[in-house]
Amino acid sequence: MSHLTYLEKQLDGVEVNWKPLWQVTIWDKKFNAVDRKKQPKVINYKYLLAVDLFKLKQESGDVFLLSTGEQTGWTNEKLAGSYLREGEIVTIPWGKSRPVKDVIKYYKGRFVTADNRIATSNNTDELLNKYLYYWMMSKSQAIDKYYRGSGIQHPSMANVLDMLIPVPPLKNQTEIVRILDTFTAMTAELTAELNMRKKQYTYYRDQLLRFEDGEVEWVTLNKVANIKNGKDWKKLGPGNIPVYGSGGIMQYVDTFAYDKPTVLIPRKGSITNIFYVDEPFWNVDTIYYTELDLDKIIPKFFYYFMTTIDMMQLDTGSGRPSLTQAILNEIKVPLPPLDEQGRIVTILDKFDTLTTSIQEGLPREIELRQKQYEYYRDLLLSFPQSNSDEPLLKERA
Repeated sequence: MSHLTYLEKQLDGVEVNWKPLWQVTIWDKKFNAVDRKKQPKVINYKYLLAVDLFKLKQESGDVFLLSTGEQTGWTNEKLAGSYLREGEIVTIPWGKSRPVKDVIKYYKGRFVTADNRIATSNNTDELLNKYLYYWMMSKSQAIDKYYRGSGIQHPSMANVLDMLIPVPPLKNQTEIVRILDTFTAMTAELTAELNMRKKQYTYYRDQLLRFEDGEVEWVTLNKVANIKNGKDWKKLGPGNIPVYGSGGIMQYVDTFAYDKPTVLIPRKGSITNIFYVDEPFWNVDTIYYTELDLDKIIPKFFYYFMTTIDMMQLDTGSGRPSLTQAILNEIKVPLPPLDEQGRIVTILDKFDTLTTSIQEGLPREIELRQKQYEYYRDLLLSFPQSNSDEPLLKERA
């Protein structure tokens, strides 16, 4: 027994059945290229576009806003209206620009959804939904490979549904879920503390960047910055220059579009993502960079000010969240003296280090806890397959 893995000890010789995902789950719609026999039943959910989903947001709500990205929130039953649904589900986004591990979700209760692909166990006496979630999370990189397209990618659900899931006895699934829930809870406690510190940071940031009437000059953004469009990067060679899109760094290439300190503002997609960059970079069509008048404004000061603006309120409302140059150019920007801008930047940099530095403090501890969780998750879900238990289907590359 001393040579057996923890998983083998836990299973203690119990046979694990491997089944294609379509055989043990129900999804939200019938998918193209999937044999009808594999989807005898679906559960439909009305969905909202992201921009409309977050218009329902209420701080005191008890209905979950199930987005396709990392942002979440709450609303109430009245605002949810005919979009209100209830269940125990696992979701992956229909369109994504980030890895599945960042956007896959498990939820049990009442919710309103954006355009997610939604799964639930077709028999919870055989497959627990929370176990399904942890298994899909462990296979997130494989699921990533089934997403296709440039920019916003969409999954081949035929490939996803043919993935093989190990189905141990229910008692073993329950124990695996219990262990992984414990690790998740520890990380959640640290994350809650970090979020509290971020709220403190936001408070002081807003105080430092709040100016009384007549205290400083205010100008429209076009008086201190030229907004520059991005370009396609696919013909560029590999290198160490980061390529930014609205979701963050997408790739590394050998050429830069701009090499001075600047602020990147999304044009469409994740329009709440504002980036400060002080090294050479390339930006794609979904994100602008700003060519700033350094005699009037310090780039890092401009960045901190832009993070105080609710970008969703500037959305054009044309479907996918988007910002035009005309809208951005009308943003009013404060211009205190440069030495005062520098003082504010120094203070906010210290707060930023406390809350976001990956090398120290809570973020570092959360990172270590997350790695510990991922290690045990992969260990617990790494079921061996014997030669006599050959899968009926193989995951497609």
